[in-house]
Amino acid sequence: MTVYIDPPTWPGHGRMWSHLVSDESFAELHAFAAAIGCPPRAFERDHYDIPEARYADAVRAGAREVGSKEIVRRLTDAGLRRPKGRPAPRPAPGSAPRPAPGPAPR
Repeated sequence: MTVYIDPPTWPGHGRMWSHLVSDESFAELHAFAAAIGCPPRAFERDHYDIPEARYADAVRAGAREVGSKEIVRRLTDAGLRRPKGRPAPRPAPGSAPRPAPGPAPR
């Protein structure tokens, strides 16, 4: 299992944010996020928005620290990148986390 997190450099809603992604699957990402107590509403298209205050928790739990460009490259290479305007695959009923507002990877 490999999950990645970029530095908390994205401003939004009076906080700084990181992005948590998997280059394996959304299932892996959702499982990791749940294990660190990240609410489903923090999921947005292809990543979780992680507030700066929770960054260290994600790293302690095993998220690998990478730069923001590396986050986008890994998502794209894995076929998991879902930029605004491109519909995400339809999840099974009852399993889709609700999107939350916040910064998106560029």
